[in-house]
Amino acid sequence: MGDICQSVEPTFQLLFNKLRLSTNASEQNCWDVADRLFKEITRICSESRRIQASGDIESWATSLAEHRLQQCIHYYKLGSKRGRVELHSSLSAVVYRYINPPQTQSSYHARLTLIEDFLQSFYMEALNAFRRESQLPSTYQPTTLLQLAEWMAFTERYGKRRIPLPGYRNQQLIILRAQTFSQQQPTETPVDIERAAEGVSGDSDNQWNAASIQQVREQMVAQEPEPTEDSLRETVIDKLISYLEERNQKDCVKYFVLRLQDLPANEIESILELTPRERDYLQQRFKYHLIRFALSHEWELVHQWLEIDLNNNLGLTPERWQIFFSQLDSQQSQILELKKQGQPDAAIAQSLSCTVSQVRKQWFKILEKAWEIRNDGNL
Repeated sequence: MGDICQSVEPTFQLLFNKLRLSTNASEQNCWDVADRLFKEITRICSESRRIQASGDIESWATSLAEHRLQQCIHYYKLGSKRGRVELHSSLSAVVYRYINPPQTQSSYHARLTLIEDFLQSFYMEALNAFRRESQLPSTYQPTTLLQLAEWMAFTERYGKRRIPLPGYRNQQLIILRAQTFSQQQPTETPVDIERAAEGVSGDSDNQWNAASIQQVREQMVAQEPEPTEDSLRETVIDKLISYLEERNQKDCVKYFVLRLQDLPANEIESILELTPRERDYLQQRFKYHLIRFALSHEWELVHQWLEIDLNNNLGLTPERWQIFFSQLDSQQSQILELKKQGQPDAAIAQSLSCTVSQVRKQWFKILEKAWEIRNDGNL
């Protein structure tokens, strides 16, 4: 341990000097935060077999220090309010698809409420872990802006820690916590549907009072989607979030999650700390990816959910279908016919003596044309 401390000793000066230069925090505050980061880095270097085997502990320590400095200073510059929003939005996007109680068809609002509850408990867990790993008293609370930035950066790292699982697999800690949280949610209380439909209040000791019965009746007559449709919608949302994450569009994910809450533009701007112009730019970027997703990446799933698949003539009326078909060139007509037969892209490409990429490009144009005609109010 002593050899490792000597190897990473310059790291402390790097941490301390960078915090002093990049923040307005007091010297003592910078010293305390640098010392905690230094101890964390020293522990990682001493416990990691990969770092030990590398023979270059100092380079690893420097790399870890620079990463933690970047995170900490990032949250410091955002400030208390924007930093919390950034952290909350990032973690919400990570756990969104995993917060879904078993055997229920949760609405978006219900799921977002659960995410809020889950993250509040997770923040408490992260604070306790921070106290424990930094050897701080159980009453410690971050008070200065730098301390708050230090804790938010730690919370992000803590949530994204990889936990080894059986079968040489691993998963992020926050996802495992989210899955456990969902599984622990109580299932819906069974209801006597016939009594609820008839509006019978029952005996005085019945747990279902008149108000409860009325609420169930309202839900029964409400225009709720069928389970299959709701399941498809959930699948589309999950796939779209994955699609955006794979393309490193984290801002679009945050925007999408807020849009699912039906928030007005001004509230989205406030939460994401955007000007109207910045929000409009983000909206256009999201729209671009949404179109690519819906007309190319997962077109079959999206069209099935919207009930505008090929079996339904892409959602076109007979009159609009004729207009649509008349606007296709010979190659596009052939592609459409082969698609209706269920032919895969590779087989279509072979039949038309072209590449799979060309088939997909033309199919995108076909779906785009159908979309335009379907939504043309002048036809």
